[in-house]
Amino acid sequence: MATSLKPVVMEGVRIIFRNFEGKEDQYNRKGDRNFTVVLDQATAEAMAADGWNIKRREPREEGDDPLFTLQVAVSYKARPPRVVMITSRGRTNLGEDTVETLDWADIENVDLIVSPYEWTVNGKTGIKAYLQSLYVTIQEDELERKYADVPEPGTHAEPPFDPPYEMER
Repeated sequence: MATSLKPVVMEGVRIIFRNFEGKEDQYNRKGDRNFTVVLDQATAEAMAADGWNIKRREPREEGDDPLFTLQVAVSYKARPPRVVMITSRGRTNLGEDTVETLDWADIENVDLIVSPYEWTVNGKTGIKAYLQSLYVTIQEDELERKYADVPEPGTHAEPPFDPPYEMER
């Protein structure tokens, strides 16, 4: 089904309930990879008006604002999403076998694009969000930054041995 909606770009957002591995639990079927984006109220209301499946969670404490969220599916079945992890070492493209790294990462910043998919089941309709692109900046500690330039075994050729003096024969 064709949709008139365009993909939505979100920058500097927070993601929660990460399940890039697709691990089965009480809220998730095995193999369903997803995460939830926290939205500001204006964005949530605009997307809800367009038919996106926006959830409103009541505040836990008195005086707090409600939380507006959008669940995003991560699917590798048709067109795989672009997932890029940013560290002090540079960019690392994550694929289907490595994207689960993000389930445990300390995240500093998230920029993403979600694509809409209009669905109809038994007379009900809606719009599901699928991940198109995700750029995640990882929060590194002092030791990660200190040793960032040390190559991992097997990833870089060892420099040739160059003794500081000429050996006699």
